[in-house]
Amino acid sequence: MPTACPQAYIDFAHALADASGGIIRGHFRTPFAVEDKPDASPVTVADREAERAMRAMIADRYPRHGIVGEEFGNERPDSPEVWVLDPIDGTRAFVAGKPIFGTLIALLRDARPVLGIVDQPVLGERWVGAAGAGSRFCGQAVATRGCADIARAILNTTSPELFQGADRDAFGRLSRSVRSTGYGGDCYAYGLLASGHIDLVVEAGLKTYDFCALVPVVEGAGGRITDWRGEALGPRSDGRVIAAGDPRIHEEALELLAGGTN
Repeated sequence: MPTACPQAYIDFAHALADASGGIIRGHFRTPFAVEDKPDASPVTVADREAERAMRAMIADRYPRHGIVGEEFGNERPDSPEVWVLDPIDGTRAFVAGKPIFGTLIALLRDARPVLGIVDQPVLGERWVGAAGAGSRFCGQAVATRGCADIARAILNTTSPELFQGADRDAFGRLSRSVRSTGYGGDCYAYGLLASGHIDLVVEAGLKTYDFCALVPVVEGAGGRITDWRGEALGPRSDGRVIAAGDPRIHEEALELLAGGTN
């Protein structure tokens, strides 16, 4: 298990979220241009300004730390301590005026996530998970809910379009085995899982900056989050993620994804 995350880093992560949130709120539901990046994902001035502000704060406070960011790439990614930033996870929702996107901020220590923030700046909602300190939602401790029977589980994913080929078949097997499947939410869904509202989140094709912040939030609330092989998530993960609020259904969900039957 990772050692406890120092309070100074937690306080600084809050400051990063406060700064990015102010920028994002200023652009929400206002006219702005939407550009397509080479991977066809959208980007806006809010994404870029928010990440630029956070990177400047990190460079000023912790100049030896590394930075991995969605919009401006990597700086010193092999440093012992690395900040991982996604200024707007769910840019499509942001562009559509839907307040179900979030800012993701993670701190890796020796390539392991020890601190994570999921911040929804429009609603004023923030999940924080830190090694040794559990997870909190708007300052209050949160916990995932019990769900020992996968047939009663509520499953969520951002979009069925995330799954291609064999991954689509795997997700279909899992979806047919649960009580219901919901769509949309990006990182917001993992916050709902940490707070005990849903039971499973399964996705594919994620990048490092999409999932590192989720690990401390989910684990600190009592859940389990891994790749589809059950391995710990980190910078070298393949982008296929499964989070379970109740660890008892995590293994069963993995088996269904791998081709087993319920």
